[in-house]
Amino acid sequence: MTSAIYKRLRSGALLFCSIPMVMGLLFGAARAAEAGWRPYEVPPSITNSEKIPVALYYPTQAPTRAIMVGSFTVRATPMAAPEAKTKGLIVISHGTGGSEFGQSSLAEALARDGYLVAALRHPGDNYQDGSLWQKPLGTYFTERPRQVSRLIDALLADPEWKDRIATDAKGPRIGAAGHSAGGYTVVALAGGRVDLSQFGAHCAKDAAEDPISCGMVRDISQMQAPLVLESAADPRIRAIVAMAPVGVMFTEQSLRAITVPALIYAAEKDRWLPPRFHAAWIGQNIPGAAYRVIANAGHFAFMNTASAPIQTLDGDISANPPGFDRTEFLKQLGEEIPAFFDRALTRTEWDQ
Repeated sequence: MTSAIYKRLRSGALLFCSIPMVMGLLFGAARAAEAGWRPYEVPPSITNSEKIPVALYYPTQAPTRAIMVGSFTVRATPMAAPEAKTKGLIVISHGTGGSEFGQSSLAEALARDGYLVAALRHPGDNYQDGSLWQKPLGTYFTERPRQVSRLIDALLADPEWKDRIATDAKGPRIGAAGHSAGGYTVVALAGGRVDLSQFGAHCAKDAAEDPISCGMVRDISQMQAPLVLESAADPRIRAIVAMAPVGVMFTEQSLRAITVPALIYAAEKDRWLPPRFHAAWIGQNIPGAAYRVIANAGHFAFMNTASAPIQTLDGDISANPPGFDRTEFLKQLGEEIPAFFDRALTRTEWDQ
């Protein structure tokens, strides 16, 4: 990361550095020393036949333990007793083919800052199951955000968790963060609408410069004329963070209508989703969005390093461009993103 970008990120962190202490008073919950972790599951229903596996992270006073979960290290105490209150709920959506543990360091940082964090494994689009890609045109883009809404429904109805989520006059304090396809997901939840014909036109013109994402989509030839999908917006979500998101298919009108606070990250050397087609389109069209380009970062910079190689269409997820320090960058994200949610979820109080 260049010194200019680092300084800009650092200054953003410093701007927010005093906020978590004040937030503790506003939310009525002291900052927890550690993060707890436990598995959770959204059960099937009459209208949804698939269960949703979830990793819950939450503030606790129990000492931290490091455990291996699949290919990732989780630094949180399994089954620890949660605090009675949290600052709010943050949902984390992974990228295509990912899992609920790929952004574990971010989830742990948010839990240490006082949030209940729910990282879901998207049914039909995870490391075990890619069936969502085989369903009719457009299903992928509608189902992912709906799965997040199902998770929110479940937690707000769960006797163990619903009263731990901070509320105010506008309702529960809920935010969402996502990487790659997860970045798409959270923007859709904020009100972004998909026009599949924009994706088709983009790939017809720019496939040579965006070969990975265009190569993943079936039936590009069918993406003709306006094919605007129904909105998947969830008004309960009050702030979003999108990291290296896919975004070329969002309509400009829908992005300009988004009103929730948004923080959009682009990776300068992203070959999977080149920023000028995706992250920049989102960041430049959402009013008031903070748009940040991370110098020298690749697409997977926002994921934890895996203990063994995990190969993708763009190589191993743990590989970095020469000179990029992922460990330091993830530490920075663990400071900046909680601070963003601290401010965004109480923006009425802070903006007046």
